[in-house]
Amino acid sequence: MNDTHKHPCNDVMLAIPVYNERETLNAVLDQVAKYPVAVVALDDGSTDGSREILGQRRDVCAISHRQNCGYGCTLQRAFHFALGCGFEWVITMDCDLQHEPAHIPDFLAAIRENDADIISGSRYLLPADEAQVPPERRTINTQVTRMINQVLSLDLTDAFCGFKAYRMAAIQTLRLSESGYAFPLEFWVQAAAHRLRIREIPVELIYVDPNRSFGLQLDDAAHRLAHYKQVFLHALRAAGLAQNVNVESV
Repeated sequence: MNDTHKHPCNDVMLAIPVYNERETLNAVLDQVAKYPVAVVALDDGSTDGSREILGQRRDVCAISHRQNCGYGCTLQRAFHFALGCGFEWVITMDCDLQHEPAHIPDFLAAIRENDADIISGSRYLLPADEAQVPPERRTINTQVTRMINQVLSLDLTDAFCGFKAYRMAAIQTLRLSESGYAFPLEFWVQAAAHRLRIREIPVELIYVDPNRSFGLQLDDAAHRLAHYKQVFLHALRAAGLAQNVNVESV
């Protein structure tokens, strides 16, 4: 793991997980450079030249994992880095052109309102062309969001959007360990258990690559949903919230 370049002095860090994003990386970084945030790109063991692209940028703090450790692992690394540097907030966004950088000011405005610990983007708060969403992904998102809301008494509309802002003082009270794409399942359980204040703000629904791989068996929708439920139940048990919960019935 290598850290290169210096980050600007700022209380908000923008964390961008990167895994084989050569085709979109520079375009995204050029856009986010317009905003008053410290940009930190976290390369999770890319093999397509993304790491080399980051090494050529002088406007980004680049953190590289020698081997792929997973989406959740990368976010946890971002949080650890932010806490070590004294950032008060971390905004996370993807690097595949599915998160519109023009919404960064919306997150900054919500941060300034100071009434939430988690500001979560939702792709379903505004009317959108849902026909572009692969059916199995929309089905899983709907089922998992409903499950989270019913069990945790939350009111989410989009459980999986990675465009978020996290208050670091709240995040450091959590004990996050899920390394893969099931990270949100563990996160929402701990957020609810610690009574974090959550609000959603609208972001565009954009699907550039409907065939994106989740890796190995998770590309099978049924297996992916079962895995998400398993991680959710494990997180509930760890938080002492699993009494009388049957995830198959919600």
